[in-house]
Amino acid sequence: MSVAHADDADDYSRPTGETYHAEKALPSGDFYTGQWRDSLPHGHGKYLWTDGCMYVGEWHRGKTMGKGRFSWPSGATYEGDFKNGYMDGKGTYIDSSGDLYRGSWVMNLRHGQGTKSYVNGDCYDGEWRRGLQDGHGRYQWKNENHYIGQWKNGTMNGNGTMIWSNGNRYDGSWEDSAPKGNGTFRWSDGSFYVGVWSKDPEEQNGTYYPTTSTGNFEWQPQQVFCVDLSECVVCTCQRIPVLPSQKMPVWYGSSEQSSSGNRTKSSGSSERPRRRSVDGRVSNGEMELRNNGSGYLQVDDTESNRSSPLRPLRIQPAKKQGQTISKGHKNYDLMLNLQLGIRHSVGRPAPATSLDLKASAFDPKEKLWTKFPSEGSKYTPPHQSVEFKWKDYCPVVFRTLRKLFNVDAADYMLSICGNDALRELSSPGKSGSFFYLTNDDGYMIKTMKKAETKVLIRMLPAYYNHVRACENTLVTKFFGLHCVKLTGTAQKKVRFVIMGNLFCTGHSIHRRFDLKGSSHGRLTTKPESEIDPNTTLKDLDLNFIFRLQKNWFQEFCRQVDKDCEFLEQERIMDYSLLVGLHFREASKDSATPTSGARTPTAGNPDSGNPRLSRADMDRFLLDASKLASIKLGINMPARVERTMRRSDCENQLVGEPTGEFYDVILYFGVIDILQDYDISKKLEHAYKSMQYDPTSISAVDPKQYSRRFKDFIFKIFAEDT
Repeated sequence: MSVAHADDADDYSRPTGETYHAEKALPSGDFYTGQWRDSLPHGHGKYLWTDGCMYVGEWHRGKTMGKGRFSWPSGATYEGDFKNGYMDGKGTYIDSSGDLYRGSWVMNLRHGQGTKSYVNGDCYDGEWRRGLQDGHGRYQWKNENHYIGQWKNGTMNGNGTMIWSNGNRYDGSWEDSAPKGNGTFRWSDGSFYVGVWSKDPEEQNGTYYPTTSTGNFEWQPQQVFCVDLSECVVCTCQRIPVLPSQKMPVWYGSSEQSSSGNRTKSSGSSERPRRRSVDGRVSNGEMELRNNGSGYLQVDDTESNRSSPLRPLRIQPAKKQGQTISKGHKNYDLMLNLQLGIRHSVGRPAPATSLDLKASAFDPKEKLWTKFPSEGSKYTPPHQSVEFKWKDYCPVVFRTLRKLFNVDAADYMLSICGNDALRELSSPGKSGSFFYLTNDDGYMIKTMKKAETKVLIRMLPAYYNHVRACENTLVTKFFGLHCVKLTGTAQKKVRFVIMGNLFCTGHSIHRRFDLKGSSHGRLTTKPESEIDPNTTLKDLDLNFIFRLQKNWFQEFCRQVDKDCEFLEQERIMDYSLLVGLHFREASKDSATPTSGARTPTAGNPDSGNPRLSRADMDRFLLDASKLASIKLGINMPARVERTMRRSDCENQLVGEPTGEFYDVILYFGVIDILQDYDISKKLEHAYKSMQYDPTSISAVDPKQYSRRFKDFIFKIFAEDT
């Protein structure tokens, strides 16, 4: 990244805000010609770098913004939309070899709908994500073979169809660009083979159906892998040599103090907009990374913020939730029983299962009882707890769900059954259930009422099909359903479900909200002085609008529609969207905002807050491990806009936007999905409807609940424009 000093006597002789044509020979050897305002390129202009790179197009306050064309010395070109220095929007990129991509971009990455034409004659048309084919797409090879179906991380993955130019075709499941799972291979003469496919001959199993008695009985399924697919290799995308955002200069001029001590404009001159962080600090117009004290590097790019100065948020350091269950705790024996049972269930040898489960696997009677005497048995180890019985509900289904959710069995056991004790949350939920967290925060264990257990078992087939079809589903992930029955006179049964913890993250969750879209009873009773990061706030406490990047917002809307449709069909209501916010610039001492905000300049950065160049920032953003961790509802960079409710409207669900923005990392998911609209909820609805506005209460018909929930969610989530 070059540093451009733009001091010019002409700049000081002109009124602030005047746009005029200028030619600037910069100390780095770079050259700019075009429209100029307040010591910055603003309008249409051309910038030529000494290495031969060139940009021609629109600028906004020193950054490429709008339509433009960037060319590299290698002959590669990009023409299309720019945003804050990044290729972002619709655009066409032609690399030095002649490969052409035309479609959507997000922060220098192919993301969204796009078409890639390769110089060898191949072509892909479909969805992209983070620079790779991902979603639904069609790839055609130069020999006219073509594949239509699902993609993941640049490979054919999911359900799809391969059609060869000779008329043969394969319909079925794919994994890593090869048939895997159930599928059918058909020949042009009508013969076909149906079975389970795998590169491992021992896992391959199926039946050949010839059209005539003289069919090709010597054919082997492995020929598809070694012969038919040998020429169906997906071309890779050439890496962009230098990203346009890495070339953007940092402008130090008369509008702000530069590192070389350049003079500033008079006190009456307007300055470039500056963004206040959550804790009240002010940053200048550069991209920088801040360390928030917990090891997280924060991105700050003030040009993307168009807000007024912000009031500091009071954010206390997050503390670990719950009380450790140690010896002497009333639930200590129950924890030991749970850990022994999980270790037995998960560690028990079982045959490899296909994702296509038989209906019998979902049978409510499909359960296993195991007795755990204190002295041990042929199948169970000796233990120090009381004797108990252990029940596994639908074990094959939950084993397959863990496989579907990419849960490693050893890690699962270690998290729940390792040397570390579980933690019990301080108070039971509204339903009377108790919640336990694993020490690594990976899993949450909830005790269940019998009615909830019945609901989960009833909806399990539909739930399984839904989460299998929707990789980005926001509904709770269930990993196991079990029961502990104590022997002796008590005969007490404790049912519990193991779920994923939405807030299992290295980032501190500074604010959390439980949102239903109703107003009655949806206000936290705690005084503000007692609210901390572990307090779950409700609908009427919400004072933000969540703004997602365009492609993420579109995907979010699609997924909320699908999830609500599934819950409505299963007659489920009273669910919530749980949202957690990590403020990206919150520091350790942000609970005590400073009285005045110091403005860091290029020559006086905050100590302990290393500043990275845009090139370093690009490497951070393009790090595969960082990108892989970002999913819908998980680790999502976003912005929130503060809202304010009118004083004359007590139950106003969504406040008025104030124009105050904060950079955040978002976590969200749909929880509490085991309440059906049973007789108790119908009576609750009838009773409360006589006392309150029927539209304000939570207990309503699933169809009405789904509609109200979506209406509310689509008001508080919006596209970041």
